[in-house]
Amino acid sequence: MNTLADLLNFVVSTLENSHYIKGVRVVEVDDFSQEQFIFKVRAKLGNKKTLQVRIYYNHGHLDYAYQLIENSQPVLRWDNKEHFPEISSYPHHFHTPVEKVESSSLSGDLEHDFPIILNYLASMEN
Repeated sequence: MNTLADLLNFVVSTLENSHYIKGVRVVEVDDFSQEQFIFKVRAKLGNKKTLQVRIYYNHGHLDYAYQLIENSQPVLRWDNKEHFPEISSYPHHFHTPVEKVESSSLSGDLEHDFPIILNYLASMEN
């Protein structure tokens, strides 16, 4: 599952099949080659909250950022940008709602990561 179509279809269908996602739209797709592409998807959660999914794939390496936005302001984010080497889960980390950076259980495998993200967001709604 490392083609643009496979990854984008997985993200969109997973979000569309989640019971608390109100709408999904693809806002950016740049296909540089079969080995390099980027896409961004936004999913409405309700209460003016949006989950933004950004995936950048480059020759076998996948960078991700999953960001919750509320009232046009970033609230929290999971990503694997390589700028916190002291975190035990490096490069995977979580920016908490109180602007703290913590380790993350995400791995960069979308099939593993999406249930974690969606469960976390569902727990925020309850």
